[in-house]
Amino acid sequence: MIVYKKLKNWKCKMNQKKQLLINTIIIAIGKLSTQVISFLLLPLYTSKLSPEEYGTYDFFVTLSVFLLPIITLLMEESMFRFLIDAEDEKSKKKVVTATIAYTVFGSVLFTIIAALIMNFMHYEYTLVFIMFMISNVLIGLSNALSRGTGKIKLYSLSNFILGVSTIILNIVFIVNFKLGVNGLLWSNVIANSVTAIYILAKLHLMRYVNKEDFSRKILSKMIRYSVPLVPNNLSWVIISLSDRLMLTQMAGTAQNGIYSIANKFPNIVYTCYGFFSTAWKESAAKILKEDNKVKYYNSIYRDVKNFLKAIVIGLIAIMPFAFPLLVDSSYSDAYAYIPILAISIYYTNMSNFFGGIFGAYKDTKIMGSTTIVAAIMNIVINLIFIPKFGIWAAVFSTLISNVVIYWYRRQKLKMYIKLKGKFNYAFWLLLGLTLFTYYKNNMAMNIVMFIIVLAYCIFTNKNFINQILSPITKRLKKSK
Repeated sequence: MIVYKKLKNWKCKMNQKKQLLINTIIIAIGKLSTQVISFLLLPLYTSKLSPEEYGTYDFFVTLSVFLLPIITLLMEESMFRFLIDAEDEKSKKKVVTATIAYTVFGSVLFTIIAALIMNFMHYEYTLVFIMFMISNVLIGLSNALSRGTGKIKLYSLSNFILGVSTIILNIVFIVNFKLGVNGLLWSNVIANSVTAIYILAKLHLMRYVNKEDFSRKILSKMIRYSVPLVPNNLSWVIISLSDRLMLTQMAGTAQNGIYSIANKFPNIVYTCYGFFSTAWKESAAKILKEDNKVKYYNSIYRDVKNFLKAIVIGLIAIMPFAFPLLVDSSYSDAYAYIPILAISIYYTNMSNFFGGIFGAYKDTKIMGSTTIVAAIMNIVINLIFIPKFGIWAAVFSTLISNVVIYWYRRQKLKMYIKLKGKFNYAFWLLLGLTLFTYYKNNMAMNIVMFIIVLAYCIFTNKNFINQILSPITKRLKKSK
């Protein structure tokens, strides 16, 4: 009986890992191709937009990320989590109806307040910014609904459509019409809105929305889950927004533009993790009822750590070759800041991994409290050191804040589960050597170090690579 139970748990764990991997790959297919194309368009953006213009656009994007959780109270995240537990059609309708009701209310309230304030200030971007915000609400809602109803392929398709349409519109508006910042914003508005409407139509949104299915009790439960996520999200944004705001005010928009380009490369790591993170939230919640959840969480934890470390050190090692090809010389100062920002992103992603487990247990309060402390610390460091050290102060304040969040969540997670892990001396030694060659910027040394890093990345992730390649090799053998 004991042997049977162990075998059953092992099969369950393997099935969950397989499903998690499949979902991650499906999501990545939808996002990765457009992310690559978008990244390759960096030469276009940096040649057609000045650092000041790019800094202005980046500010709008960051501001939208800050405002969105306030507008929606992150009810779309609550909808996703509650749909996973919904056992029948009636329960799903109550969850979706409550979400739509609150989202409409929040969007209308935001539009009225934003229009009054921005018109009073005679702000030139009033209309396009409001439309930009509403379109982001729509795409967030459609994505959450597709994920919550288990339509991962549709979710992946929506991201592919969104990415391709945004890229095409960016090229048309920036190159052909030379609309600058307005062109970037309008391209996002059109792409977000068209994609969201298409996805919501495919999901038959109206079959889930009914006045009779509105439940104050369900809405109250969902708000209690989502409200603590708001300070969590806002604090993450503050860590990013405070850097940009203070750099703009204390050092100028050009410095913010350079800082934004430096962030582009580490954000590859964030993007790669994002494919997994979307699938992980669902998997972490579903495995909660299983007996083998501790082993499962630990197994995924080891895989994620190894993968993220490989991506971070690999990114730093390849930058000496990639940066000059992708970025205009006017942004060359950004090169120096990339490694520290890449390391910072590692801690961001690991913190989000812990957040997936907290979300599974529906303990969102911890997620909010951890990031608030780090956000305050980030602002204080920026206020004190940006006037003297400029971008370097913003870079290190971000790193310190992310390390604090990582450590704090790691400790709090012990209330639910103990994640096992040893200090990886080999990784940190290799990272130190990679940083040395990076800043030494000797071509021969960079080539040698890249080869060593590549070998390390493959070796430490060989099991993960085998999991991905195994289905492909089996199909090739069968075809022969």
